[in-house]
Amino acid sequence: MESTIHDIRGAAHPLDRFARPLHDLRISVMDRCNFRCPYCMPKEQFHDNYRFLKSQERLSFEEIVRLSRLFASLGVRKLRLTGGEPLLRANLSDLVGDLTAIPGIDDIALTTNGVLLGQHAVDLHANGLRRVTVSLDTLDRQIFARLSGGFAALDQVLHGIDAAIAVGMMPVKVNSVIERGVNDETALDLVEYFRGKPVIVRFIEFMDVGNRNAWRPEMVVPSRELVARISARWPMHPVSENYRGEVAQRWRFDDGAGEIGFISSVSQPFCGACSRARLSSEGKFYTCLFATQGLDLRASMRAGASDADLLNVIRSRWLERTDRYSELRDELRRIEPSPKKIEMYYIGG
Repeated sequence: MESTIHDIRGAAHPLDRFARPLHDLRISVMDRCNFRCPYCMPKEQFHDNYRFLKSQERLSFEEIVRLSRLFASLGVRKLRLTGGEPLLRANLSDLVGDLTAIPGIDDIALTTNGVLLGQHAVDLHANGLRRVTVSLDTLDRQIFARLSGGFAALDQVLHGIDAAIAVGMMPVKVNSVIERGVNDETALDLVEYFRGKPVIVRFIEFMDVGNRNAWRPEMVVPSRELVARISARWPMHPVSENYRGEVAQRWRFDDGAGEIGFISSVSQPFCGACSRARLSSEGKFYTCLFATQGLDLRASMRAGASDADLLNVIRSRWLERTDRYSELRDELRRIEPSPKKIEMYYIGG
């Protein structure tokens, strides 16, 4: 696979306070999920009586397309549809089709837990989706049930991956969050299972997303540890990034059986090259994955804001951006290990 370096700078594209362009936009199309992964949506917090958004509170497809066009004019080239679980959103393939028609958007991807992927892969591909990432933390059935919040759906996830491959969404990426003492001993099973297939396994260091998952530094398995374990069994070598700011460090097997990736936001923060923003399902614009406050674009749109008005507030927010949470966490952890203290120091928006 040849590397492609995208030009993400230009006179019309805003740079934040650290000269970082706006290139990637994660769009949450659904706040609900059919899993209760403890590191993302723990069932203790997202219980049966938890109040999720009502349908009219979520952005409509028309509003998502409108905002995506505006973000594209500011330099966004890559859209990623997320949740919750995005495939719980009815007629999602129609949205994919509309987004592929936006000038300037070069790449549309989907992140899913894979349970419903087998049902929707054909329609998604027919409407222009070419890339999918499936969250899969282990192949051990007992650990899988624990990490999904009690859902025994491993076979459905594997079927979804096969369905995506069958329709041509290759390579499929598999994201695996690794926690020490939980699923770290099963990491090599994922590598062995997918080696030689059109699948790229990417190991993610356990992060304190939203400070709601009882994160502790000792639960992190540094990527360098996994690299050593995997390369001892299957020799591999690092390869260059596809584009500036790519989050995953890429490694390719020496025997030609594919590649894997490592996302090391804890042990090797990459804030300095971060060009990603996210749009929540209720229409808030966040300039960092860890930000706790966002800019309410839905309210502005529904109050009658023009495209020029919306462009102005989005551009202004990005120009003011100073987010570097992972770097601050790394610095402050040496002084005060409490996640609450780190959150207090974090200047987000």
